[in-house]
This record gives sequence, structure tokens and C-alpha cells, in this order.
Amino acid sequence: MELALEQIILNPGQQLLLKKLNWQKFETILSELGESRACRLSYSHGVLEIMVPLPEHEKDKEIISYMVQFLLEELNINFEPLGSTTFTNKLMNQAVEPDACFYIQNYQAVIGKNRLNLAIDPPPDLVIEIDITSRTHLDNYRLLGVAELWRYTQSGLQINLLQEGQYIESLTSPNFPKIPIVELINQCVEQSQQLGRSEAIKNFKNWLRHNLDHN
Repeated sequence: MELALEQIILNPGQQLLLKKLNWQKFETILSELGESRACRLSYSHGVLEIMVPLPEHEKDKEIISYMVQFLLEELNINFEPLGSTTFTNKLMNQAVEPDACFYIQNYQAVIGKNRLNLAIDPPPDLVIEIDITSRTHLDNYRLLGVAELWRYTQSGLQINLLQEGQYIESLTSPNFPKIPIVELINQCVEQSQQLGRSEAIKNFKNWLRHNLDHN
């Protein structure tokens, strides 16, 4: 007897793995779950992972995404934020939904598009993943060709850059080369937990006001 998706209940922080799913079954599940859902998906070579984020996961995602967007605006850099868009590549048998992503160098390629196929469209220039309760599968993003991947864990921000087909850790971001982005994000997220989001963002903006012109 097969279980219907609506029969499965996942609480925040829980994950479900479904194995031996072909691409057609994956696309059927993706369609059944719809766009307005709390869970996030990752699919690779027949294995589908369904995860429901914890509240702290969402808080960290929102504040880091806001910081990136504000920085891009302050630096007068054109970009397109695509949030947790589902990225698929049928030829590579891969699909993933980042916590947040930004098209920066390739922003013009996605203007006006609501669905993206990475067999045709370029991958996002920057992806953000919050790994508080789960670990990002770097292979998904490596195979999809994402050049810069940020992972925020309980240890802080980790920047991964794609070089010669593999991710290497970096202390700096090519998208923000003269800004101590790891230090700023770690500090802001920590302050948001102690002082609240508004106060943390104020301190972040104050730092930019006093330092950005000198970078």
C-alpha cells in the first residue's frame, strides 16, 4: 500500500528521505506539494530529502538575506533575489531549493522568469544555506555549477567557492571582496539573538556608514 504525501506529518526540524525515485516521480511530488509549502526539497540521483526548517533557521535566513540585499544596494550593484526558488537540471538528475539565492553577474538572464531550468538558465551567483539542523549537500550545488555557496552553521559563516569543479573554503567573498563579510555576518546574527534583529541591523548599518567609503 502506497502512502499519500498528505498522510505524512513532519514537525519542524525533521527530515524525510525517499529513495529510488525517478525524475518523473520527483516532478509529480513537486507538483503535488505546490509552491506554498513549509518544507524544502533536495533531490539527487533518485534520493529525495524533504525537510521542515526550525524557527531559528528562518530567522537566520532572513537576517543574512537582508544583509546581502542591503549591501548590494549600498554598493549600487544590480541583482535579482530569487529566495528559495526550486532549481532543477533533469540531465544531471539534480534539484535543490536554497534558503536564499542571488543573481548578480547574471541578473539580466533571469529578469521576469518565475521558473528556472539549469540545463538552460545560468545558476545563481550566490547561494545561502542555513545549516542549523541539517547539512547542505554540497554535491547538488557543485553539479549545478553554483560559483559561491555560503553555509551558516552553529560555528558561523563558511564561504565555499567553486574552483576546478570542487568547493574550497575561503575567508573572503568575490562578490564583496573588500568587506569582512564573515565577521560582519557572524556578529550581526549573534547580536540579533542577544539584542534583537532591529538593534543588530542598526549596528550593521552603522559599520557600513563609517567604513564602506574607505573600502
